[in-house]
Amino acid sequence: MNYAVALGLMGIGMIIGIVCSISQIRSDIKRININVNRIAKQVGVPDTVTDELNSLLLEGKRIKAIKKYREVTGVGLIEAKEYVDLLSETELK
Repeated sequence: MNYAVALGLMGIGMIIGIVCSISQIRSDIKRININVNRIAKQVGVPDTVTDELNSLLLEGKRIKAIKKYREVTGVGLIEAKEYVDLLSETELK
C-alpha cells in the first residue's frame, strides 16, 4: 500500500513539474516575441501580422485571428485570445 501511495505522489509531482515547465516555456516565448517585435520596429520591419489580425477583426473573423496569432507566435489559446482581445480593444479606441 505504501508503495502505491509513493508512486502516486511521484506521479503527481511529475505532473506538477511538467505544468510548471510548460508555463515557463510560454512565458519565455511571450518575452521573446516582445523583444523580437521591439527589434523589428527599430529596424523598420513592417508588422504584417498585426495588420492581418486587424483585417480579420474588421471582417468579424475573431476566431481566425486567434488561430493566426497562435500559428505565428506559438502561444497557447488563452494567450492568443488575450492578445486578440487587447488588439480589438485598441482598434476600437
